[in-house]
Amino acid sequence: MDLRTLRSLHQPPPRKLRSRLQFLFPGRMTLAALLGAALLSMLLPGKAHAEFTVCNQTLDVVNLAVGQKVDNADQTDGWWTIGANQCVNVIREELTNRYIYLYATDVFGHAILNGSTEMCIDRRRFSIRGIEECWQRGHIAARFVEVDTLEQVRWTYFLTGNSP
Repeated sequence: MDLRTLRSLHQPPPRKLRSRLQFLFPGRMTLAALLGAALLSMLLPGKAHAEFTVCNQTLDVVNLAVGQKVDNADQTDGWWTIGANQCVNVIREELTNRYIYLYATDVFGHAILNGSTEMCIDRRRFSIRGIEECWQRGHIAARFVEVDTLEQVRWTYFLTGNSP
């Protein structure tokens, strides 16, 4: 068996190859045009994702609780676990509150943010409505840091070793 026979067994003739490419890329669209369209779609701004993201720039794993107004009532939710040098979207919809409240602990449960706004948390995953009388309702009172988002619909908070 010569080289020409081997090549014909493994490769379709140029005419068949062209028809396969025309099937994949109809009309006169070339590979360069496809790549250009793909690049353009990546560069053009699409619908912005409104969210509140927390980035952990410490060397430790952080457990995070978030407080905000929901239906005109204070609500806290937790926990999100954020690894060192990782980011997590904790609010995935458009921000409607100017102020978001954060409480963070290390893996030993020690607070790593020193806030002044008292809100409720729990030891396990939670969603708590109201911030009054935490102890009486079976929750734990914790001091959250107030983050002013300046009424933006998207905000990123960077948690550093010397966060407020």
